[in-house]
Amino acid sequence: MSIMEYNGGGVVAMVGKDCVAIAADKRLGVQAMTVSTEFQKIFPVTQKTYVGLPGLASDVLTLQERFRFKVNMYKLREEREIQPKTFAHMVSSTLYEKRFGPYFVEPVVAGLDKENKPFICSMDLIGCINFAKDFVVSGVPSANLYGMCESLWEPDMGPEELFEACSQALLNAVDRDALSGWGAVVHIITPEKVITRTLKTRMD
Repeated sequence: MSIMEYNGGGVVAMVGKDCVAIAADKRLGVQAMTVSTEFQKIFPVTQKTYVGLPGLASDVLTLQERFRFKVNMYKLREEREIQPKTFAHMVSSTLYEKRFGPYFVEPVVAGLDKENKPFICSMDLIGCINFAKDFVVSGVPSANLYGMCESLWEPDMGPEELFEACSQALLNAVDRDALSGWGAVVHIITPEKVITRTLKTRMD
C-alpha cells in the first residue's frame, strides 16, 4: 500500500460563475480501520481562500501549522491579505523545499482573488502545480472523482448548482472507495460569504 493511501481521504474543488467550491470527506483511517469520522482536511487561509490537504494525517497537521505561520508572517510584512495564486506558490515552494524527504500530502487550493475571479489548483507531493479552469481532484479516490467531475461539471454554475455538482461528485466517488467517506464537508466561496455545509454519507 502506498503511504499516500495510509490514512485515506479525498478532496475536490470546482469553479462556478464568480464562486468556487471545495469539498472533502471526513474519514481518518489506518488502512482499513477507521479511527475518526470528524477529521478536518480543509482549512481556511483567508476569508476567500481555502486549502485542502489529503494525504498522511501527521503531515496534514504539520503543514497546516506551517501554512498558518507563513500566511501570518506575509500579512504582517505586506500589510494585506494573501491572494490565492500567491498562496499556491507559497505551498508549492514549502513542499519543494522538502523534495528529498517529502511531505506526503497533495494540496488543493481554492479561492477568489481581489477581483473575485475564481482560482483553483492542485499539487503533487513535491509542489508541482496543476492550474485548472474547471475542477481539480486529489487523494485516494481521485480516479473516481475525475470521472464524476467530468460528468457533472458545467461552465458558469451558480453557488447552489455548484454545491450540488461538487457534493454529488464527492459522494459518488467516495461510495466506490473503501478508504474514504464517512461524512463530507463542502465550502462554497462567493464574493459576499462562505457557505459551509456538512453532508451525511453511507457509514459502511
